[in-house]
Amino acid sequence: MSCVLPGVDDVFASLVWLVSILISDDLPTLLRPIKAYSGLSGLGALSREVLLIKNLAERISIACCSVLLQTMKSAGNGTGTIVVPDAGSNLSKKAQVADMFNHIAGRYDFLNHFLSLGIDKGWRKKAIAEIGKINPKKILDVATGTGDLAIAAMVLKPEKITGVDIADQMLEVGRKKLIAQNLSHIITLENGDSEALPFETGSFDAVTCAYGVRNFEHLEAGLKEMNRVMRPGGRMAILEFSHPKAFPVKQLYRFYFKYILPTLGKIVSKHSNAYTYLPASVMAFPEGKVFCDTLTRCGFKEAKARPLTFGITTLYTAIK
Repeated sequence: MSCVLPGVDDVFASLVWLVSILISDDLPTLLRPIKAYSGLSGLGALSREVLLIKNLAERISIACCSVLLQTMKSAGNGTGTIVVPDAGSNLSKKAQVADMFNHIAGRYDFLNHFLSLGIDKGWRKKAIAEIGKINPKKILDVATGTGDLAIAAMVLKPEKITGVDIADQMLEVGRKKLIAQNLSHIITLENGDSEALPFETGSFDAVTCAYGVRNFEHLEAGLKEMNRVMRPGGRMAILEFSHPKAFPVKQLYRFYFKYILPTLGKIVSKHSNAYTYLPASVMAFPEGKVFCDTLTRCGFKEAKARPLTFGITTLYTAIK
């Protein structure tokens, strides 16, 4: 079977179309033509799903619809699966992740906001609002990257925010942002391993992490460290991608993650693995109740999962 890959213009137009439907909640717009086709076919719900795939494939000039159908059937949570950026590398996951993010550091912020059409900013605000419930004075942002979540936490007027990450180039981009916004006196970004945080026990009122825990080489080790450095009564907020459950958002999300995001990510970042690793790592992450149970095992209490934007991402909160 031949497969015609989409051009950049086609992919971008399709991305805007798909995401605009999601963020406007205008799902009937998508369903009207599908229901109309279904009524003609007389095959019911199964036909609607097949016709949805056909409709999407026609929009981005992909002739290999059966590949997408098979992907949708076989994709699963994959809990417990170890996913690395480069399966052929002899480096540890930690080293591979650091190298990957160092490579894409200069384009990371643009891709984050572009590929989410800015929705990620709203997700971060919700995470900050959660830790804001205890009026934290000292905040730790784990896997801080270029410091977006740390900067967003400034609305809480804390005394000190510390961001840690294993990717030096990401931190350098973040430090330039801090200088430009005159925030270096409050926010400090430093190299640090999530599994061996260089801070004393109980040093922080709140600990945050945005889209970084699935990159931990040893998930529970990192979570236990986050718990250790937070004071009793402190509050934790974690943002992580998850899997929408309802039709057709579930199918659109998987299609976007499997085809559109890796294509655009590779074009802009110039990195062959970064935006292929992203959907693979999301599929392998133990989300929802499974992750809440993991937080409990790692010493947290009252762990809760709050799906955001149809379940595209989940906000996890807990206390110590």
